[in-house]
Amino acid sequence: MGDTSRIKNVARRVVEQYRQGNQMVVVVSAMGDSTDDLIALSRQITDNPSPREMDMLLSTGERVSSALLAMAIKSLGVEVISLTGRQAGIKTDMVYSKARIIDVDNDRLRAELANSRVIIVAGFQGLNEYGDVTTLGRGGSDTTAVVLAASLHADLCEIYTDVDGVYTTDPRVVPEACKLDTITYDEMLELAHLGAAVLHPRSVECAKHYGIPLHVRSSFNDNPGTIVKEETDLEISMVITGVTYTKNVAKLAVFGVPDQPGVAYQIFKKLADNNISVDMIVQSAMRDGINDISFTVTQDDLHKSLETVEETIKEVGAQGYTYNADVAMVSVVGAGMNSNPGVAAMMFGALAEENINIHMISTSDIKISCIVKNSDAEQAVKALHKKFALDKIDQN
Repeated sequence: MGDTSRIKNVARRVVEQYRQGNQMVVVVSAMGDSTDDLIALSRQITDNPSPREMDMLLSTGERVSSALLAMAIKSLGVEVISLTGRQAGIKTDMVYSKARIIDVDNDRLRAELANSRVIIVAGFQGLNEYGDVTTLGRGGSDTTAVVLAASLHADLCEIYTDVDGVYTTDPRVVPEACKLDTITYDEMLELAHLGAAVLHPRSVECAKHYGIPLHVRSSFNDNPGTIVKEETDLEISMVITGVTYTKNVAKLAVFGVPDQPGVAYQIFKKLADNNISVDMIVQSAMRDGINDISFTVTQDDLHKSLETVEETIKEVGAQGYTYNADVAMVSVVGAGMNSNPGVAAMMFGALAEENINIHMISTSDIKISCIVKNSDAEQAVKALHKKFALDKIDQN
């Protein structure tokens, strides 16, 4: 949806599928850099815009795309209608800029489908109980698509993007990266949370919950993409599925924290109350009745996190805090690592060979993440991709 020529190309593909007898609901995102342009416009007005008004502003990008695509489809002789998130019946909670979909009233959608129309829905947005427009956060159009697929009991949810599918890592960093034929929901969810920009994490959560297979495909060709689905024995045979990284991370440390029950609760409850998601958490060993607590947040939430922490340390009696935004998170993900010992050692060894220092470590059953210097991130990805031989995978 980057420009009008691409919109016309999308229209042709939609019409081809429609003429094969498929009922079509198409969810669109904003054109090109229009969301960034709208954010830049707001910053020319104020450094601290109202979250409600930002949602009103940013939701317009998808409305432009949906109307233009509907015009392009209509010009090809197919009946079509564009709908906003509200008109499509998407209801959200009250959190501006990061709203979650809580319900879909699909009566309008079913009525339009019964009239043999293609439906174009503006993604990324819904309506809260006050009747205000809300947005779902970056990548929210993916979430819109999966939620509507679940609500309508669709046979398939295809996510079209600018890549051919899900790769073992970012091909711009490692040209030898391989496209995966399949990937499990859990692996895709970890990759999405850890920096892979192919799918929005909440869209994967929803697809897993409702058991909807996702097909990640390119907007520019008809090649098969990557199927995201439930785990099978075949996928488990791959120890590591992918390597990813994100530079949208910052590390905070609260030091001199009294070693008392409820102190950690106070710190993280305040962050949660401000809708700040925390990822890694590391508590140091106690010394003289005090310890240190380190954790990571997104850089988007850093300013609000610092304000919250500064307020909270006074309440809990901590000595102070520090932060570092010049870091990145590098991760390996794979459903098979839980039953294959030695993955952590291989990861740490690969980073040591590149003289890359590890600041923090976090693990789960299917992922290991490390915080490293920002400038070391891409070299770490290259080293890990090579160490786990992901350029030589064979899924057949």
